[in-house]
Amino acid sequence: MPTSSASTTDSAKSVGGGVQSLERAFDLLERMADAGGEVGLSELSASSGLPLPTIHRLMRTLVSCGYVRQQANRRYALGPRLIRLGESASRLLGTWARPYLARLVEETGETANMALLDGDEIVYVAQVPSKHSMRMFTEVGRRVLPHSTGVGKALLAHTPDDEVRALLSRTGMPAATEKTITTPDGFLAALEDVRGQGYAVDDNEQEIGVRCLAVSVPNSPTAAAISISGPAGRVTEAATEKIVPVLQQVAAELSEALASQNPG
Repeated sequence: MPTSSASTTDSAKSVGGGVQSLERAFDLLERMADAGGEVGLSELSASSGLPLPTIHRLMRTLVSCGYVRQQANRRYALGPRLIRLGESASRLLGTWARPYLARLVEETGETANMALLDGDEIVYVAQVPSKHSMRMFTEVGRRVLPHSTGVGKALLAHTPDDEVRALLSRTGMPAATEKTITTPDGFLAALEDVRGQGYAVDDNEQEIGVRCLAVSVPNSPTAAAISISGPAGRVTEAATEKIVPVLQQVAAELSEALASQNPG
């Protein structure tokens, strides 16, 4: 792609020594994501403080690269090439997490998982199985609805109630078992419990005979949670008291590792 003479001037450089136009382009992409994936130029100008001509030039470049597309209504939406980047980043995030999940397995004896919120669904991106032989529904690549999982509760615990209700109205709340929460009010009450106790529980709600304990990963670049899953006979209330501090410690260490990979 041709480079303009302006790109070599000091004004094109960021304070941190990077390329200012790149920083601005990625900032615009993140603002688009925060706004739901579709925005107008005036909205981007108001939120970013950049002049309209600058935004128009950056967006034109992003459109030509496939990272943004222009809608018939002249608004801009995130483009399909970002999907490939996101999928690769999710796999990499799972790879980084595996040593931490392995520690969870070693210290708790149960299967450890990492999951992300992808749109309205939960997707499992990493897993280290327990040495005990027990097949469970969790596996890498599996997609489930948030309302019936511990990781779903952990990921949504700090989302505003109206956004949670909107998500639930889009997905529905089908019962995976007779213990699945199937009402928005019930789910919101469960999220309040998560905020109060600092961890989430799936008590036979996705699969009978299986309990799951989950916590979110603080300050993750994308909403992420880790969990352990095991037979209800082993993941008891007494075991929960021992497992949760380990989960929280590993989540904090994983958060630090991710931050070191993503310096601000």
